Amino acid sequence: MQLFKALQPVSVLSFDLDDTLYDNKPVIAAAEQAMLNALAQHAPATKNLDSEYWWQQRLLLAKTTPGIRHDIGRWRLLSIEAGLVSLGLAQSEAADIAGLAYAAFLTARTRISLAPEITQLLTALAQRYKLIAITNGNACIDKMGIGSLFEFSLQAGPDGRMKPYADLFISAAARLQVTPAQILHIGDSHRADVMGALNAGCQAAWLDHYQSAVTVLPHIRLTDVSQLSALL
Repeated sequence: MQLFKALQPVSVLSFDLDDTLYDNKPVIAAAEQAMLNALAQHAPATKNLDSEYWWQQRLLLAKTTPGIRHDIGRWRLLSIEAGLVSLGLAQSEAADIAGLAYAAFLTARTRISLAPEITQLLTALAQRYKLIAITNGNACIDKMGIGSLFEFSLQAGPDGRMKPYADLFISAAARLQVTPAQILHIGDSHRADVMGALNAGCQAAWLDHYQSAVTVLPHIRLTDVSQLSALL
């Protein structure tokens, strides 16, 4: 752990989820495959299409509706629907199949198992601080089995614009009736987590997996989330 700025008194620990508490890459890979399987089952015309095709559909939708990027779940759902329509399906049929494909994706995407040591760390931290989750993704703390340790989870889209916008942090501070400076946010993305927290007036702990060089420093740099035990 490297301390770059003196920490002010902290009463709340805010956690990003993806790639902070677990490796998200295999989770997303499994979810993408579940989506492709569901599409192949319900729309045979998609059998030879891979994830790249559906990513291109998302990019096309984002060009016409830029704000959709703030809600990645809705963005994915509507882009699947648009992609099916472009393949010749009727709008109503495309909407139904997109719903089934997205449900398959979300089921696999929220099937996350935390390492026992992470759960133990969170349990210990929850004895001293209020814990919250602030995520740009759609992972579910309840399905991870840690919901009881957290006050709540805020998700980009339903709860505000995604990080690095300050919306979710400001909303969390208001809901907890604390100042933003009393929140220490922990996350792996310098742009989303560090800049987002600092934009909102929160303190920031960066889980730097790759020892990256940056010009805007967090309060703390971590190389392993277990180093948060120093806060106990």
